Amino acid sequence: MLRVAELIRHAMAQMLSRGDINDPVLEKHVVTVSRVKMSPDLKLATVYVMPLGGKDEPEVIAALDRHRKFLRGEIAHEVNLKFAPEIRFRIDDSFDTVSRIDAILNSERVKRDLEGAQDDSSDDAPEND
Repeated sequence: MLRVAELIRHAMAQMLSRGDINDPVLEKHVVTVSRVKMSPDLKLATVYVMPLGGKDEPEVIAALDRHRKFLRGEIAHEVNLKFAPEIRFRIDDSFDTVSRIDAILNSERVKRDLEGAQDDSSDDAPEND
């Protein structure tokens, strides 16, 4: 399942970078294909994408959806699958999640808590005389 997902991710990224899709919205955006999640029966591929800069996300998804049938056919040829999976496009929000976690970990409150925890653990350390 992971191998098929990675093959589809690679094929999709190649098609987008080569400009195989003739669409004005996609032509003015660099779109990153971050991951593909396959259903257990390999009949559905959820493709997670992010336009560079995170701009015009709904328009990019709509453009990809308009070309879904073409992309499915191209993936079937490039990946050499017996049955091409249905394709569903989603915005990858994992970048936002990572940014939020990073901001929390770098906040002053967390830094104070971590410093306090380190001080407490050094008080508990046995002394060697």
